Amino acid sequence: MGLNRRTFVSLGGTAGALAIGMPFVRPSYAQSGPLKLGVLLPYSGTYAPLGEAITRAMELYVKQQGGKLAGRDVTFVKLDDESAPPKATELTTKLVQGEKVDVLFGTVHSGVAMAMVKITKEDGVPTIIPNAGADQITRGMCAENVFRTSFSNGQAGFAVGPAVLKAGHKKVVTATWKYAAGEESVAGFKRSFTKGGGEVLKDITIPFPDVEFQSVLAEISSLKPDAVYVFWAGGGALKFIKDYAAALGGKIPLWGPSFLTDGVEQAAGAAGDGVKTVGHYVESLDNPENKAFVKLFQDAHKIPPDVYAVQGWDSMQLLDIGLKAVGGDVSKRAQLNAAMAKASFASPRGPLRFSSSHNPIQNFYLRELRGGVNNFQGIVEKELSDDTTGCKLA
Repeated sequence: MGLNRRTFVSLGGTAGALAIGMPFVRPSYAQSGPLKLGVLLPYSGTYAPLGEAITRAMELYVKQQGGKLAGRDVTFVKLDDESAPPKATELTTKLVQGEKVDVLFGTVHSGVAMAMVKITKEDGVPTIIPNAGADQITRGMCAENVFRTSFSNGQAGFAVGPAVLKAGHKKVVTATWKYAAGEESVAGFKRSFTKGGGEVLKDITIPFPDVEFQSVLAEISSLKPDAVYVFWAGGGALKFIKDYAAALGGKIPLWGPSFLTDGVEQAAGAAGDGVKTVGHYVESLDNPENKAFVKLFQDAHKIPPDVYAVQGWDSMQLLDIGLKAVGGDVSKRAQLNAAMAKASFASPRGPLRFSSSHNPIQNFYLRELRGGVNNFQGIVEKELSDDTTGCKLA
């Protein structure tokens, strides 16, 4: 997409990019001035494909609304967070305090999101998370102005356990990067898997974003589990799938949350055949919203949408509901937040509503990758919510 650290995109005929360093004064809107939407996503590194998919869907949604939301023109202000937590505070501050964005969207990496939310909670700017699943964001760190349209890591991992047990696998090895997303995903999986009688032989971790998997594969081979549960995403997931197929393909079934195959289905080729995942979206879901979304995205970008695109699309759907409730007046933050908290709508993924901590309540589906396509196998968990421990919202 040619996105760099500081890219400004205008939609609906609004003014172009502000000159760097030019002082910004927040205007007094008459509900017809431009909305300024900050976007903090990875446009480089392992998670760049995820940031690109989310961005494409967000922009496509606005385009479908004629370039406006609640009658307001829209300008996106984008920064590449590079999936680097040490840079998160500086970049979030640039968008919230420097650019004075009306709403903030971000991000993919859980560590970046945790730092981002600390700032936005304090500032009060409406914040929508289109991917990062750090459990604490909708538990102890929950806030009136922070919403997530994706999943929590524990929720996504929890959904896989029953499917692995149903497939007859009793002894499993887990593997992931040693960071919040991976560790919480594994913890969620273990909670449901062991509750159902399963045994985890060993948890294997490697530093993020290391993609040298040979030691991991050697250890899995020596332990001889019934199946393997992993959390990888983006470029790392693609390399693991290929390395796994070369070393253990056909010997030990490979399982994971949907992020293992989302966005890399075609690139995985034959190496991905037979990989089973559980997630909150499948491209072949048979509902009107999904059929329309798949066609729209395919026509616009010549590739099918993945779960990251759906999360970006639903982030805009959620904001649109909030904006319409306040007539486009983003200064009415309390009313905007309240409307989004009560939102319930038909998503391409199925019915979507939010828990008291603003985390999605949604279906989770079993999929099998074959021929470059995640094939729908059935519903594993219907309208699964997540633990709200520590959240003080009503």
